[in-house]
Amino acid sequence: MTRSRVALIWAGCVCLVGGVLWRLFPVPSTPQQVTAQTPQWAPEQAVITEPIQPIPVRVTLDQRKVALGQRLFHDPQLSHDNTLACASCHDLRKGGTDRRARSIGINGALGEVNAPTVYNAAFNFKQFWDGRAETLEEQAAGPLHNPKEMGASWPEVIAKLTQDPGYVQTFKKLYPDGISAASIADAIAAFERSLITPNARFDRFLRGDQEALTAEEREGYRLFKDLGCVVCHQGVNIGGNMFQTMGKMADYFANRGNIATADFGRYNVTGDERDRYKFKVPTLRNIALTAPYFHDATAQTLEEAIQTMAKYQLGVSLTAREVELLVAYLNTLTGEYEGKPLEAP
Repeated sequence: MTRSRVALIWAGCVCLVGGVLWRLFPVPSTPQQVTAQTPQWAPEQAVITEPIQPIPVRVTLDQRKVALGQRLFHDPQLSHDNTLACASCHDLRKGGTDRRARSIGINGALGEVNAPTVYNAAFNFKQFWDGRAETLEEQAAGPLHNPKEMGASWPEVIAKLTQDPGYVQTFKKLYPDGISAASIADAIAAFERSLITPNARFDRFLRGDQEALTAEEREGYRLFKDLGCVVCHQGVNIGGNMFQTMGKMADYFANRGNIATADFGRYNVTGDERDRYKFKVPTLRNIALTAPYFHDATAQTLEEAIQTMAKYQLGVSLTAREVELLVAYLNTLTGEYEGKPLEAP
């Protein structure tokens, strides 16, 4: 049986529903959804004929809340010992991550999984690797209370912020209840919804600019689809809209060894044995900037990540040239933030 036939059979059997999710859920239907304004110059036909859609170039948000959320996102007062901010693990200069295998929390505590990027999180259908948060607002409370991360509590954080007249005045203008757990989470979520990275070269290609990609990069995209990668990595965020088992075609965790509780993934949320080793499919947006890869950070390079996915998710072995083509394609997914291309520092 040929490799492409194996890939097609896997795609049909494993993700029959997932293959059409990009049509049903191009952006999340949960409360963290942004209100997109479709650019007048974007040819719709160029968008709907592919399983991946470009990121909207504009979103409608309350810029006052975005500004407040940006300040909170970078404020270490949200941590128990005033040493860590949200930006400590989600550095906007590092692809929205900290580029560590495990993030370091207060008192040097080591996190359990690799921190995912905060860029384009608004397009995820759930938050965290195991999907335990339904919204960005709910996600904001997680690290704040986690003893291995910020180790704080809402009463503690509210008491700190209340000592700042600037915060008191701004919250009072924007929220009837002033500074509260709900208003803090809402402001942070508003800022995170603004962290979109449109205008990747691949987005321009989807909108009809055939010159945006080289022949090699277009061939990489064709291979990406032919192998079945696009079954799980599609939609606006090229991922982030379904759960998938890590090790569908081979036993990833048995081969890796040292299985930890965090490796159980979605099972830790649902207790359903069918969810053991399932994780939210990560976005491939800006993937060239967010190494190391996977929840356990076992892949240090794109090449290594591609080979791992081919073996354990598709059940195929790729040639060096095929890996090279896929890397070329993935490098076209780096977008812009605030009108400037994202770059590795």
